Amino acid sequence: MPTDRVKLPKNYRPTEKEEYMNAKQLEYFRQKLLAWRQDLIDESQETINNLRGEVRDVGDEAERASRETENSLELRTRDRYRKLLGKIDQALARIDDGSYGYCEETGEEIGLARLEARPIATLCLDAQERWELKQKQMRDSR
Repeated sequence: MPTDRVKLPKNYRPTEKEEYMNAKQLEYFRQKLLAWRQDLIDESQETINNLRGEVRDVGDEAERASRETENSLELRTRDRYRKLLGKIDQALARIDDGSYGYCEETGEEIGLARLEARPIATLCLDAQERWELKQKQMRDSR
């Protein structure tokens, strides 16, 4: 990873007036992704600790069923976090290789507002809509 990182001004937010994906914007999104990554790791660790800390011998069948449902939900959430962590790592790699912020399909700018809302986005809005339409058509044709 580059050691020549830009120091961001306090409360910095990317704006359309700046050059797209300049050093400040890249550092802003890097920090945003790293903070999100750490939050997911912390929450995953909490889930693991909750599952480990549970008493397994619950007498009541209804309570046992309820606990199993909760455990299943926690495990699904953990799997979702694992997938998100992979996407965050891919976005960080794109920052490092200079492709972050540009659509994988068209090469166009993804846009600051979209990246602010979804910093792991890899497609511009038009390409995302085409992809979603294709997915819907594939589901409907089954």
